[in-house]
Amino acid sequence: EAEAALYFSGNRLLAGSEPAAHCYCGHQFGSFAGQLGDGAAMYLGEVLGPRGERWEIQLKGAGLTPFSRQADGRKVLRSSIREFLCSEAMFHLGIPTTRAGTCVTSDSKVVRDIFYDGNPKSERCTVVLRIASTFIRFGSFEIFKPTDEYTGRKGPSVNRNDIRIQMLDYVISTFYPEIQEAYSDNSVQRNAAFFKEITKRTARLVAEWQCVGFCHGVLNTDNMSIVGLTIDYGPFGFMDRYDPEHICNGSDNTGRYAYNKQPEICKWNLGKLAEALVPELPLEISELILEEEYDAEFEKHYLQKMRKKLGLIQLELEEDSKLVSELLETMHLTGGDFTNIFYLLSSFSVDSDPSELEDFLEKLMGQCASVEELKVAFKPQMDPRQLSMMLMLAQSNPQLFALFGTKANINKELERIEQFSKLQQLTAADLLGRNKRHWKEWLEKYRVRLQKEIEHVSDADAWNTDHVKVMNSNNPKYILRNYIAQNAIEAAENGDFSEVRNVLKLLENPFQEAEVFREVREDAEEEGATATAAACAQETRSRLPYCSKPPLWASELCVT
Repeated sequence: EAEAALYFSGNRLLAGSEPAAHCYCGHQFGSFAGQLGDGAAMYLGEVLGPRGERWEIQLKGAGLTPFSRQADGRKVLRSSIREFLCSEAMFHLGIPTTRAGTCVTSDSKVVRDIFYDGNPKSERCTVVLRIASTFIRFGSFEIFKPTDEYTGRKGPSVNRNDIRIQMLDYVISTFYPEIQEAYSDNSVQRNAAFFKEITKRTARLVAEWQCVGFCHGVLNTDNMSIVGLTIDYGPFGFMDRYDPEHICNGSDNTGRYAYNKQPEICKWNLGKLAEALVPELPLEISELILEEEYDAEFEKHYLQKMRKKLGLIQLELEEDSKLVSELLETMHLTGGDFTNIFYLLSSFSVDSDPSELEDFLEKLMGQCASVEELKVAFKPQMDPRQLSMMLMLAQSNPQLFALFGTKANINKELERIEQFSKLQQLTAADLLGRNKRHWKEWLEKYRVRLQKEIEHVSDADAWNTDHVKVMNSNNPKYILRNYIAQNAIEAAENGDFSEVRNVLKLLENPFQEAEVFREVREDAEEEGATATAAACAQETRSRLPYCSKPPLWASELCVT
């Protein structure tokens, strides 16, 4: 282990390594940012696995690279644990992703202003070993971009079409060999087939995200994989209470990368990749592919996955799309926990009697937001005087207003104020009654749809066994909720890494009932006396089961 730590912290080179940092550009929050590149990641080389598969390995956080700009190339324990755990969580959920091999921390410290609010603190340097078939991104092809008409920036390799051809040849022959083989004598057709495939892979990827409530947080073109993987885990988050406009990134002020915007943003990013492939793939060809393929592939894959989550295994009906929409609307109206409600639905019985239905409704009510939780969610975020000034400014000087905010943000704040005001009059009994009515209505529609399934099978018991099995393998019991990650981070910052290991073990089996982990950490004594303090801190805050919806304090967590 000590030797592994030397290699995977960047202090010793593996035989054959040729370290390099990757140059790329990117559109960040919709604007072309010019040259970016790996500011904290160092490519070590490629390894061929036992079955001939190719793995690129890189260290993230090992220090300065030629693209670090004003930064120090270091990553800290907090963000490294989040990336380490989420990479593995996504893999075990069956979602295409880069992997995390190791996480090595040290006593070296760097200063970070976590919330950009003038309150810096010292944090431990940490290095993650990242593994993928390739880390090439959409932004890798934007290095050829001529001067951008809006930002005045350009890529570092303008007019170097020879490099673009070399990159395309490498990407397609290495990662899309079947396309290379099929179109070896026609480069335009080959490039079109490649663009069609990455379009469909990206559509399927974001459909998978939507079906587990995953928000990436920073879907810039430089964070989009050329082979359709989830890449670059920063201010990501799994949605707890279902909110289509959920924003996981505390610095996404306009909500550009909100949960419900992810499909259209990924399509926009593919449009930027299409521009970057000209002249090797004419824009009229790629734009047509994008329009014909992306939405259709997304909707098809999303509905297929949602049918599995609802256990609709026998028939594919047009009305299924509406049933899914109405389920999500019911979740939204009742503040339902996205993950837990899907997980609960596998125990809903088509022929339940009134008392069984009442028991099931009680379980559902436990996964809906309480009055207290709703008050926290809809608490106004602007000072009333600031809001008043912004409203006046929006009318009197729209151009100046545009520098400070957007109409969407103001409308959202006004909606928040209205909701918060209504909540002051709402009793817990009123909320419970309202929520039960909403769920009874939807469950009746679901029961009717399940009945149609049963009418088309000869053995209802066998159908039910398969129905539950499919649901239980598509609806995770455990996801990496922010509060679970935060508990693991706080323990690790105090020297106790057993909670990180517990959570990792849990995320490796997200669909199964976990054995009771020995949360009274067996390794704690070996990991030093500081662990005692960490365990005490944990005791006061996190005795919830890992599958529980988040405690109230979790709403205060902010990831930027």
